[in-house]
Amino acid sequence: MALSDEQVERYSRHLLLPEIGGRGQRRLLEAKVLVVGAGGLGSPSALYLAAAGVGTLGIVDSDAVDLSNLQRQILHGSCDVGRPKTASAAARLRELNPDVRVIEHRHRLTSHNVMQVLADYDFVLDGSDNFATRYLVNDACVLAGKGLSHGSILRFEGQVTTIAPGGGPCYRCLYPEPPPAGLVPSCQEAGVLGAVAGVIGALQAAETIKWILGAGSLLVGRLLVCDLLRVSFRKLPLRRDPDCALCGERPTITELIDYEEFCRTRSG
Repeated sequence: MALSDEQVERYSRHLLLPEIGGRGQRRLLEAKVLVVGAGGLGSPSALYLAAAGVGTLGIVDSDAVDLSNLQRQILHGSCDVGRPKTASAAARLRELNPDVRVIEHRHRLTSHNVMQVLADYDFVLDGSDNFATRYLVNDACVLAGKGLSHGSILRFEGQVTTIAPGGGPCYRCLYPEPPPAGLVPSCQEAGVLGAVAGVIGALQAAETIKWILGAGSLLVGRLLVCDLLRVSFRKLPLRRDPDCALCGERPTITELIDYEEFCRTRSG
C-alpha cells in the first residue's frame, strides 16, 4: 500500500525515523489496537495512537463523561459532559486523524464478551481503573496470545509494563491476587495528578507503537515506576513466576472466571 501525498505530509516526521520510515508507517496504518477505557490513561494513549496513524482503534467504555473527568481525561471537553465516553472519544479521534477507523464498544468487558471483542485486534492497551477488569484483560490476552500494555496511576505515581504472552511475566506474576479491601484506594478516594495520566498514557502508546513496529526495547519483564512529586523513575525487573496460575508451568486457570466475584472474595 503506497502512502498518499497527504499521508506523506501528515507522517513526515515518522518517515524520517529509520525505525519507522514508509514500511513502518504502513504497518501502523494496518494495525488494530483495542484501548480499554476512555479515561485518564486511555485518553492520551488513544490520542497518540490516532496521531501516529494506527489504522483501527477500538475504544471500550460503558461510562458517560462527568465534569470531574475533565481534569485528566483529555479526550473529552466541557461540551461532552453527559455524553457516552466512546462517542466523545470517537468524535475527537476522527477529527484528529481521518485515516483512523474508530470502533465503539459501549459496554463493560466481561468474561462472556471479552474474547469476542479481542479477536479482531492485534494488541491491547489496558487503561482500566479497577482490579476486576485488569485481571480479566490480562487473563484474556494470555489465553488468546495477545500482547498487552498495562498502566495504572494514583496520586502522583504511575506504573507501566508490557505483557508478551509466552515471552515474559503476566499481571498475575506481579500480583497473584487482588489486594485486601481498603488497602489500595481508588483515584476517586485518594486523588490523582492529571499529568501523571499523561505521562503513563504516553508511555503505553509508545510501547504499543514499538510492538507494532518490532522496534526498540519493550518493557517486557520490567516495571517502570514513576513518581512525579519527586521526579523519579525506576525500572524494576520482573520474573515470570513458574507457579503462576495462568502462565506458569502447571496453570490452573485455563478459562475465564467471574472476575467481579474473584476480586470480592480475594479482597474481602
